[in-house]
Amino acid sequence: MEIISQHTKKIMEGCKERARDAGLRFDNESIEYLVTNQDMIELQPKGMIPTLYDYWVHDLEVIKGKGEYELYPNNPFETVMNSRPPLSFYNDNNPDWLNVMIFYHVIAHIDFMQNNFYFRHTWDDDFVGRALADKRLINDLRTKHGRWVDYVIEFTRGLDNIVGFYGELSELADSRNNKFSRLDYFFDVFLQHDKKVSIPEYIKEITRYNRIRREDDQEAEADFISGVKSTYPEFQTMYEKYMEQRRPKPKDVIQYLMQHSPLLNQEENLWMKSVMEIVRDTALYFAPQMRTKIMNEGWASYWHFDLFLKDDRIKGHEADFAKINSFVTALPKVGMNPYAIGLRLFEYIKEQADKGRICYEFERTLDIEDRKKFDRKTGKGIDYIFEARKNFCDFNFLNTFIDQDFCDQHNLVLIGERINHQRQTREYYIKSKRFQDYRDMLINRLIHPPHIYVDTARTDRKLIYLVHEFEGKQLVPEFIDSVMTGIEFLWGAEVRLETHLVRRTGAKKIVYSMKDRKLETLENAG
Repeated sequence: MEIISQHTKKIMEGCKERARDAGLRFDNESIEYLVTNQDMIELQPKGMIPTLYDYWVHDLEVIKGKGEYELYPNNPFETVMNSRPPLSFYNDNNPDWLNVMIFYHVIAHIDFMQNNFYFRHTWDDDFVGRALADKRLINDLRTKHGRWVDYVIEFTRGLDNIVGFYGELSELADSRNNKFSRLDYFFDVFLQHDKKVSIPEYIKEITRYNRIRREDDQEAEADFISGVKSTYPEFQTMYEKYMEQRRPKPKDVIQYLMQHSPLLNQEENLWMKSVMEIVRDTALYFAPQMRTKIMNEGWASYWHFDLFLKDDRIKGHEADFAKINSFVTALPKVGMNPYAIGLRLFEYIKEQADKGRICYEFERTLDIEDRKKFDRKTGKGIDYIFEARKNFCDFNFLNTFIDQDFCDQHNLVLIGERINHQRQTREYYIKSKRFQDYRDMLINRLIHPPHIYVDTARTDRKLIYLVHEFEGKQLVPEFIDSVMTGIEFLWGAEVRLETHLVRRTGAKKIVYSMKDRKLETLENAG
């Protein structure tokens, strides 16, 4: 693995200038590496983060990758990581014209990750540097605690798919969590809700605060609160109690274990919480990438196509580009290509916004010919797709913009599969032409981790009670035993899991119990 040459870096900087002129926004600094296919195989299990902590599963993935590569040799074009500065990796034998196309693709990825709100908890992070510090900490812990470090990693990774990603985003957006001062509490809560003072009394306190502030602005709050404590001796106690209630609750099972586990909070086991925090933070870092795969790849494909064709440095290679681009963005009849769906959706909504069709009046227009003629020539398409890039994830992107016009335009249908027993062959057929069915097929292919939370009312030091909020899909039975074994170890006592099993007659509620590493089914638990 090596840094790209100055010649290739100059090509990249030229692509950045053209991308900025087109409206993309991203940091000035970036680091590009040339890698072999062998390097790619070794980096992929670590999410292309060279400094990520070592773990035995990574080694197995490398062995698996080498075997697959021997059977099906391939040259991956690029990989880009969302860090500060962003890292990108390129095959070491790309010609210049191909690098132009790939650089535009990578720059669009960087623009997406640095501006999409689902990545906002990563915007200020140098994750590569943080991962290196985490790796050193884990290596140091291994010298002290040996294989127990890997047990903690494994048990925590069994839960890292249900980290509280949306809870983290919500807390980040709620700046009041960190700025609710004693002054805020006094005027917004204490006087109005705790004391229920009259309006004249409330105005009197505001007037007193304004007078103190005019006399000494810097010490106004401290002086005012000092007077409040004299008038209301219970104020400080009530404020502390209120702030304790406002303190962020655990957002997922991992955090709950870290905060409340009797085993983990023993002094000799506190090191385990550091390992769990590393695993959880890593899962949170990768969470938005999994939830924006279609949008991210579609955005990058849209811009590499748009900018590449306008670039005078690729003259004579238009046919080569067309071949590679068609391979990357081909729209299959069976299955899903995220590059293809994302690209065409961005093209489609740009066209719809340019014609002013994203409005209620167009939705009310039912006649096919009238819909085709509907064109207000707003020219707002490019602004609209930038807003979509900023605010959407894959689920609401597909759910909002896939409609019958889009499916008809690209001949998208839901394909069914059946076995022809007479001919002993597998047959594919058109199952539905309704956009709702095609959209639901795509949505069902998106990542959708189960929602599992701790029932605190039924949890104590001798038992942790988990509830799976059933959404029509059962948990994978093969994983329940090993995951609950890990939770039992981390809690130090029995674990119960309330969930549902899907049967032909419907979904049946069931409670699993893990005690002394033995999994049982409790018929009438809870």
